[in-house]
Amino acid sequence: MSASTAGIELRATNRWLAAVVELLSSMRFAIALLTVICIASVVGTVLKQHEPINNYVNQFGPFWSEVFGALSLYAVYSAWWFLLILAFLVISTSLCIVRNTPKILADLRQYKEHVREQSLQAFHHKAQAELAEAPRAAAERIGQALLARGWKVRLQARETPAGTGWMVAAKAGAANKLGYLAAHAAIVIICIGGLFDGDLMVRAQMWFGGKEPLRGSGLIADVPDKHRLSDANPTFRGNLLVTEGTRAGVAVLAQPEGVVLQELPFDVELKKFIVEYYDTGMPRLFASEIVIHDRYSGEAIPARVEVNHPVEHRGIHIYQSSFDDGGSLVKLRALPMGAAVAPFEVQGRIGEATTLTNGSERLRLEFTGLRVINVENFGGARDGDGADVRRVDLRQAIEARLGAGHKTVRERTLRNVGPSVTYKLRDEAGQAREYHNYQLPIELDGQRVYLFGVRDTPAEPFRYLRVPVDENDSLEGFLRLQAALADEGLRRRAVQRYVAQASAGQPPAVVAALQGSAQRAIDLFAGVDPEIERLPHGGAPRLGGLQALSAFMEANVPEVERERAGEVLLRILNGTLFELYQLSRERAGVPAAERGEATAAFMTQAVLSLSDAFFYPAPLVLMLTDFEHVQASVFQVARAPGKTIVYIGCVLLIVGVFAMLYVRERRLWVWLAPAPSGAAATMALSSNRKLLDNDREFDSLKALLSSPTPGGA
Repeated sequence: MSASTAGIELRATNRWLAAVVELLSSMRFAIALLTVICIASVVGTVLKQHEPINNYVNQFGPFWSEVFGALSLYAVYSAWWFLLILAFLVISTSLCIVRNTPKILADLRQYKEHVREQSLQAFHHKAQAELAEAPRAAAERIGQALLARGWKVRLQARETPAGTGWMVAAKAGAANKLGYLAAHAAIVIICIGGLFDGDLMVRAQMWFGGKEPLRGSGLIADVPDKHRLSDANPTFRGNLLVTEGTRAGVAVLAQPEGVVLQELPFDVELKKFIVEYYDTGMPRLFASEIVIHDRYSGEAIPARVEVNHPVEHRGIHIYQSSFDDGGSLVKLRALPMGAAVAPFEVQGRIGEATTLTNGSERLRLEFTGLRVINVENFGGARDGDGADVRRVDLRQAIEARLGAGHKTVRERTLRNVGPSVTYKLRDEAGQAREYHNYQLPIELDGQRVYLFGVRDTPAEPFRYLRVPVDENDSLEGFLRLQAALADEGLRRRAVQRYVAQASAGQPPAVVAALQGSAQRAIDLFAGVDPEIERLPHGGAPRLGGLQALSAFMEANVPEVERERAGEVLLRILNGTLFELYQLSRERAGVPAAERGEATAAFMTQAVLSLSDAFFYPAPLVLMLTDFEHVQASVFQVARAPGKTIVYIGCVLLIVGVFAMLYVRERRLWVWLAPAPSGAAATMALSSNRKLLDNDREFDSLKALLSSPTPGGA
């Protein structure tokens, strides 16, 4: 008996009803549903679920983000169509089981001992022999031998013209068909358990219980009851954020339209969050020392939650999901960046915001993140090769362990570069840019620099401005040079000093020409030359730096002469800027910089940084000067009654698949007909699979026929 792919055929007068039942109960319909579920699961795995809508807009654009949202692709596993497919899969698979179970059970009870002698000749595995025993004695002997080998046996006596013959019918491997039932039942059980553990109950309470998702924001204590679920909710899965030294007892359940608050029968107090790192910067241990305060008994239960080691209380499991900033206090110093802004101090807590203003312009400063450990790769890595604990590079991990003749993985030199702060500056129109600045200087290409990152959207990588440090490992030298570049009087004095040194003993005409070129070069670089207004800006908010010099030369110097003229102009600019740097030090009461490799490297990077600063989209940069780190632990709290059901289904699925794949159903017939010398035996074997094991087993079974005929197969 083989399982049919057709459905249940009802004998009903309604043709449409019969067609629907046949379709729902057919195997082709169940396979189609499984295919759709697999595709949806791939989408749910590739596409991050339950992200803020702004992230999807930035990634896909306004049109496609709206299309994907209408299809509920941002919450695939709780989408109505996904749950509907699961429900139909349960119905279809259940009908398949109902259709095939009676046939399978009937086939298990049958030995098929009524098979005719002529039919045995059609089997691939067959043998014949002449036995000296009487048919009945031979049948009993063969039956006992098969029973000893684990076969189930039935004997049947038949009357023939030559006398009474005996049929020995045996079967083995009946678990193969039971595996079919177990595997299909497992699909039903797993789907039912998944429906129980999904947000179907939450949706039901919103549909029929008057509950609504919260679409705005606010304090948890102020959220009305229509956005809250009772602690008697039979199934849920949500997140609970607890800051060190505080306690919380309301979980957040993400929904496509907003969030729903889930009341817990206890509060979780976070005593201490523990995170340990490997030398590579990858987290080695997440753990939370907590105290569970039961709201009904008043009992305080200390516990420790680790990754893969949850804590259970009142049927609710508490998992260590992640960690976050718990409102660390950060102190920042605002430094001017191409604008007349005096340095000042500002502080705030992560997650909060404040307002910055110069009287005419207002910026909203949002403190978004603090990372106290930043491990980066300095082993000749390409851009983006930094060690990020949230990134898994499977290809690199595999290639690093393969013994190929070519090496595709570079040696990694990982180093902790210290804390960093992330913040956003939002203008009055609501547009925001995100900034990521390191607290300490980092040595790159032999030069110690501060890195100030910026990006326009979360989907983009940060672009970093490198600012060199002076001999005291600070930004004061660069800031003095930047302020001097904005001072017209210092620029003129720098030109005069450079010309006096570079044109000593030259004719007055040469001195005048050099002074004019030096003044034009430094004014173009400072972005104040009148010629700039007539030059293409190339996307810069304010033309200046090396971009201004390049645009000036393209507009005024013939192409064949640009290379030579550019070298001369850069030599003049570098000399003038060096004198400007010396003047800035004199004005600050700092000794003059000594000429040497260190000063030359500083000036080279400073020129590039001053030029790039014209593209920096903010009038100031905020440097992290100090912080008070406060950790927060993110727990996943879940009441999952369907988990046990799913486990049972998984066990049934494993048993069923192994039974169908590795258990062979075999049937054996031995017909013993009366003969003058005793009995004429005919043996045949059938199996549901064509395997070499069948040949070996049949060779062993032929030994039960003591004297096979020469023509036996």
